[in-house]
Amino acid sequence: MTDDDIQLAQRLADAAGAAIRPFFRASYTTEIKGDASPVTEADRAAEAAIRAILEAERPGDGIIGEEYGIVREGASRRWVLDPIDGTRSFITGRPIFGTLIALIEETTPVLGIIDQPILRERWLGAAGQGTTFNGLRCRTRPCSELGEAHVGTTSPGLFDPGDKERFEAVTTACSNTVWGGDCYSYAMVALGQLDIVIESGLKLYDFAALVPVVEGAGGRMCDWLGNPLGSNSEGHVIAAGDPALISAILERLG
Repeated sequence: MTDDDIQLAQRLADAAGAAIRPFFRASYTTEIKGDASPVTEADRAAEAAIRAILEAERPGDGIIGEEYGIVREGASRRWVLDPIDGTRSFITGRPIFGTLIALIEETTPVLGIIDQPILRERWLGAAGQGTTFNGLRCRTRPCSELGEAHVGTTSPGLFDPGDKERFEAVTTACSNTVWGGDCYSYAMVALGQLDIVIESGLKLYDFAALVPVVEGAGGRMCDWLGNPLGSNSEGHVIAAGDPALISAILERLG
């Protein structure tokens, strides 16, 4: 990863935002995909805008996108894209969705952006550098005790019964539980507003960008076994603003 990659990622987020904003709280087409999730004209326009730049400027890099699939899968450098993470929030006019852009080298996410194009909020994390929020350094909140922690997840309905029971074993020990937010919840961990996010069933494009953002702000992300997240992870995700929380979370997850 280079400074040029960081600047490119910023321009990719700019292009996605420009594609999304005209559709917000406006008229657009919506379809239901095979996995029963919605996709809108805005999702596709944003990913197409990002891909056009990557194909022109990084023709040797791979691309993994939610809407248009994979190209150059075997490349050692791959850009991972979720043009609108939180499409249901976008559809209902709530600005708590985000564009996710990650760069993975081999199997490790080394660069990530969470961009909220309506509020014009942007988190950028890069390996070896501190996470920034709109250009200024941001930090997670010190919170080493579960009993003082605020925990969030997108929806309890997204857990299968066994995972939901394990998740609730954590939340019963926490101070407060909040629902909704998709990638925006992880951004709040990086900003020190939320302490824990626990989710399952995520795809690579759902979490790759989150890892550099949360960890660059002082937090830690891992799977439900405590393993680092990367391109081989299967989608059970923990984000903790204070790494000292991880052992207690893992114990309660069983």
